[in-house]
Amino acid sequence: MGNHPARSVRERSGRVDPVTRADLDKQPHEVAEMFDGVASRYDLTNTVLSFGQDRGWRRATRAALALRPGERVLDVGAGTGVSTEELSLSGAFAVGADLSVGMLRAGRATRPDVPLLAGDALRLPFADATFDAVTISFALRNVVDTTAALREFARITRAGGRLVVCEFSHPTNAAFRTLYMSYLMRSLPTVARGVATNPDAYVYLAESIRAWPDQQGLAARIAESGPWDRVGWRNLTGGIAALHRATRV
Repeated sequence: MGNHPARSVRERSGRVDPVTRADLDKQPHEVAEMFDGVASRYDLTNTVLSFGQDRGWRRATRAALALRPGERVLDVGAGTGVSTEELSLSGAFAVGADLSVGMLRAGRATRPDVPLLAGDALRLPFADATFDAVTISFALRNVVDTTAALREFARITRAGGRLVVCEFSHPTNAAFRTLYMSYLMRSLPTVARGVATNPDAYVYLAESIRAWPDQQGLAARIAESGPWDRVGWRNLTGGIAALHRATRV
């Protein structure tokens, strides 16, 4: 899925306590450390927790970008590079960037041909207008300043280039939404205990999804963030996730 459930430790009064979303405040160095802790079984855990939907979401993201051979695309929050590898099937030159060295190390071990490098979504190590397209999948929620990240994406994208954000959203059917939220808050941590290296971290996943804006709310953020035009979205899996698209002015 590309999102990074987070957990870290801090010393308090001589003991080490878990840090979840409530007291994390999404500081980049802490987020990176937490992602390191789930790297070894990250891809497997995502597939299990999404009931295999993550594969289809990656294909939908690639299709929405409409990449052509020879174009350059940046995959922000790429984690182990599974999403970057999917993008490369288009014939475009796909580069993945992520904060977590542990995630990148796991990705390089399993996908040695996929270009992966360390990079902060707020300070990407690329010149202006380097890419024809930029995308981020299930990681925008983890950035401390969403608006600043969207502006940074615009900086490194050429005029006329594309942005695609694949992110968890709000199911459109009320009954399904209630069932889904129950799964997130009750069942997801239980399922995670069977497959994840750090199951407690997936409490963060549930909390961050519940707190994230709905489809229209994220579209407004993108439109207000800077030089992004023609903002639109479409739902995936009944609104569990959504693809938001925009064009660089």
